[in-house]
Amino acid sequence: MTADSMVPTAELLAQTEKEVASGLQSISSDAEAEVFRIKYLGKKGLLSSLVRGVKDLSPEEKRNLGAKVNALFQSVEGRFKAAPWTQRRASADAGSFDWTLPGFPFPRGGIHPLTQIRNRIRDIFTGMGFDIAYGPEVETDYYNFGALNFQPNHPARDMQDTFYVKADEVLLRTHTSPAQVRVMLNRKPPLRCIMPGRVYRNEEVSSRSYCLFHQVEGLYVDQRVTFADLKGTLLAFAKQFFGEQTKIKIRPSFFPFTEPSVEVDVWCFLCGGKGCSLCKQSGWLEILGAGMVHPNVLANCGIDNEKYTGFAFGMGIERIALLKYGIDDIRILFENDVRFLRQF
Repeated sequence: MTADSMVPTAELLAQTEKEVASGLQSISSDAEAEVFRIKYLGKKGLLSSLVRGVKDLSPEEKRNLGAKVNALFQSVEGRFKAAPWTQRRASADAGSFDWTLPGFPFPRGGIHPLTQIRNRIRDIFTGMGFDIAYGPEVETDYYNFGALNFQPNHPARDMQDTFYVKADEVLLRTHTSPAQVRVMLNRKPPLRCIMPGRVYRNEEVSSRSYCLFHQVEGLYVDQRVTFADLKGTLLAFAKQFFGEQTKIKIRPSFFPFTEPSVEVDVWCFLCGGKGCSLCKQSGWLEILGAGMVHPNVLANCGIDNEKYTGFAFGMGIERIALLKYGIDDIRILFENDVRFLRQF
């Protein structure tokens, strides 16, 4: 038996019931009602102590007395709430409320800036005829690296610091490219999809990097798909997203799963290419990586790389949000500061 519990007995229950009946009849003021509530129904009250004491009874006593203790507590609680004094007090409280007072303001919610960016990107590409596909955030090494032409000891694996759930086998995906692999394995060309989602990298958190971020990747596989198709698609996207006057610049790069690979810059939408602090006086902003799907990746996914070609691209939603809204610290996107979110 603990200090705040009392082992119930038949005699104690009978005595308590008589006390309660007498106490209820004698209540004539708010103060007396509160004394009664604390004495019998409060957390340290007599009835509450008896309820806690049930656990100290033997199994047979619990069957006989446990239900009676609970029934008594519920009965007293109901009778107290229904007592004439309690009812009169509730009625008086309700009658004293000034219904002409103005209501409490309920702040209007908004869509998070990252969600706004993602939805805009989604709408542009679905308008071009792209489907949407998703994949799991916990992936295997094969889908995240192996099928995408990352060899086991390839230095490209060092480009992405990985959170491993099970050493060298199960991991948190470092990009949404595994969703591309799953699409190619489960569908037949022609394929035209975008894959939005969260990705994870074991990076030091700073104003420019975070351990969690969001990507939107795209994939188009069909016969006679060329680099010109990739360029035209990305230019159309940039003009719709950043403005009709936007230009793009394509620079050579390297990704294991595309060949050739490129980085894509857009004309700085703030200064119009003249040079400003946002674009570091260059007039250009890097927004995504892209390239033609590597023949090895097509073969790994069971697609005839002699018959089909394709392109892929990927962009970070946070990076575009930082550029578009002039935000200088990526961490604020994840802090849920209402003062920041109200601006969107």
